[in-house]
Amino acid sequence: MSKPLIFAHRGVKGTHPENTMIAFQEAERIGAHGIELDVHLSKDGELVVIHDETVDRTTNGVGLVSEKTVEELQSLDAGSNKAPSFQEAKIPTLREVFIWLSTTNLQLNIELKTDVIHYPNIEEKVVALVREYHLSNQIVFSSFNHDSVSLLAEIAPEIPRAILYDTPIADPIAEAKHREASGLHPNFQLLTKEFVQLAQEQGYVFRPYTINEYKDLQTMIDYGVDVIITDWPARAFELLS
Repeated sequence: MSKPLIFAHRGVKGTHPENTMIAFQEAERIGAHGIELDVHLSKDGELVVIHDETVDRTTNGVGLVSEKTVEELQSLDAGSNKAPSFQEAKIPTLREVFIWLSTTNLQLNIELKTDVIHYPNIEEKVVALVREYHLSNQIVFSSFNHDSVSLLAEIAPEIPRAILYDTPIADPIAEAKHREASGLHPNFQLLTKEFVQLAQEQGYVFRPYTINEYKDLQTMIDYGVDVIITDWPARAFELLS
């Protein structure tokens, strides 16, 4: 059985402020194979990297990401919520991440956060930026909004796509096929070893999330998933060594 690749969820979220450059750089430092991050659109149409629809949980600001300009978003402290020593951390733009990513061999899972707020043309904007930096071979797209996945298949068939799901789907393989997705990104608790093997035999790639406890990490290794998405990459590497 081949070892799974390890992706740092929102960067090394266990020890660093999520979705910040310092968390992504830490992922590279500790040897992660890839990073997962989340993308929204600012008021002025810039692709920004943050998980929630609002800035409240992860910064010292309040309000919707979509109602703030990129300048307003980048004036916020996105690190002190983790520790005072991270107070310089900012909300990065996806462009800033790409400038850095293009100097690495890391893979990048971009989750488009289109399941709550409708961001006009966000799919086209993300694809255009990926192509501008010639990063198609380092990227996989995912979304809980499977319409976004279908749209990405249409506009960027060369970039791999995956469906995200947090609750049981009657037939995930049929849904992935319908959406022209090559990957399945389920909540790890929805998986069985039999289903992983069945889908892999049909060519699908498994990147479950978010696996943090040692026992769960070991279970996913035993199931033979392709990628483990975790807040604590070092724990996964411990088990794999």
